[in-house]
Amino acid sequence: MLHSALGFEGALSAPHRAAALAGRDVLREGGTAVEAMVAAAATIAVVYPHMNGIGGDGFWLIKRPGEAPVGIFAGGQAAALATPDWYAAQGHTQAIPARGGLAALTVPGTVGGWQAALDLHATRLPLARLLAPAIKYAQDGIAVTGNQSRTTAEKLDGLRQIPGFAETFLLEGAVPAPGARLRQAALGNTLRHLAENGLDTYYKGPLAASHAAWLEAHGSPLRESDFADYAAERVTPLSVQTSHGRLYNMTPPTQGVASLMILGLFDRLNVAQGEGFDHVHGLIEATKQAFIKRNAELGDHTHMCSPAQDWLSGATLDEMAARIDPKQALPWPHEPKAGDTIWMGACDRDGTVVSFIQSVFWEFGSGLTCPDTGVFFQNRGAGFSLAPGANQLAPGKRPFHTLNPAMAELSDGRVLSYGTMGGEGQPQTQSAIFTRHVQFGMDLQSAITAPRWLLGKTWGQDTTTLKLEDRFDPALVARLREAGHDVELIAPYSDLAGHAGAVVHHPSGLIEAASDPRSDGAAITD
Repeated sequence: MLHSALGFEGALSAPHRAAALAGRDVLREGGTAVEAMVAAAATIAVVYPHMNGIGGDGFWLIKRPGEAPVGIFAGGQAAALATPDWYAAQGHTQAIPARGGLAALTVPGTVGGWQAALDLHATRLPLARLLAPAIKYAQDGIAVTGNQSRTTAEKLDGLRQIPGFAETFLLEGAVPAPGARLRQAALGNTLRHLAENGLDTYYKGPLAASHAAWLEAHGSPLRESDFADYAAERVTPLSVQTSHGRLYNMTPPTQGVASLMILGLFDRLNVAQGEGFDHVHGLIEATKQAFIKRNAELGDHTHMCSPAQDWLSGATLDEMAARIDPKQALPWPHEPKAGDTIWMGACDRDGTVVSFIQSVFWEFGSGLTCPDTGVFFQNRGAGFSLAPGANQLAPGKRPFHTLNPAMAELSDGRVLSYGTMGGEGQPQTQSAIFTRHVQFGMDLQSAITAPRWLLGKTWGQDTTTLKLEDRFDPALVARLREAGHDVELIAPYSDLAGHAGAVVHHPSGLIEAASDPRSDGAAITD
């Protein structure tokens, strides 16, 4: 059985080993956890491009010893031209297209988030050092992972004709095989430009002008002024107190509040033992209650009926928990939220802990790829609605985000950073890992490796069933079906169950890290 990696000098967990090593090397050179995460974020944007990139968004939770966690919201706003009427004039009145220029309607925020995180505290290493591994991988080439090859093949029909995609991510017009060398020279030049001129030049100057011109030429409403108007925001994370400590997550319009609600609700069910019916059924039913409220009310905080922090009050959670039947499943489905991303965690020898997520929404985002810069743009804006409501498209508005980095200050003094990719599955995987490790004492790596479930759609799936990896005890599966759950078995270690990771800092100075065998990643400690 695999166990958590242990060390005292630092740790990094990432869904690709190259990113984990890039961050680890920064820690070894005396860099902070934030600097290590910037190196890892740039690297994984190159080596895992189907899941994230510098044309997407990012979110940070950062905790220094003795200080409250700080959030960095690096989600870009909708273009000034982006209105339902503008889309109607382009022939779209029901929904925003998921691929191509019309889907690329929000400013990519993650690079600005890297800078905002670095600005929080004194840095120890130059930016050029942090971006060096990513530049080298882009110019020398990456070994395409099986996950990237498989995902490219699965999504190719919707991406092949999108401008710039084929010449960037295919080899001689074909899906690159696992192990094939894929060079991204233009992206390497872009990263070198940022290293030499500063991260803010992503939003102002020749690079922003090139991107704006490419986007406009291919139907996007984004313009150079939208890039110039962008700024990442420092925010106070949402939090909820449970019997195990205080839990933190990102503010709206991310679904961080849903992740916290699930754990707050489950804490009220007083489940005594893990891995049985009460555990799995309880978390699934808590998920349903949280998703019902999320889907009805969550959006840009300026358009919500009540602040998300109020959803986490004791009275609200008590009322919602009372609706959970401990023996019977609530009829489902609901309208799901799609999305893909990467999660990474870091801790340095000083005890600073980071939880970080970077996303382009769907695999390869909009697919629209600028050949001069190698940047492909997210389709996060496709998550907007064209109909009235909290998530209706409007200029300057930020769309619903599935991605949400998690952190917890536990009652025993440990600090836990954890998260996953997987769109709709993110809050569900977070709840499985947290309850297994914190509530029921499972080893950190085992808590991630153990079989997981997914309620509803994700990764383009059409079914809204309760999907269980087929490693679960058949008796448990039968009991869930008897309780009314519409169970569908999926392959063991399925991508549908997410690519999770976690890092724990102990009061003794010990650092634990774990990564997901479902990914191509690694958890590395010194």
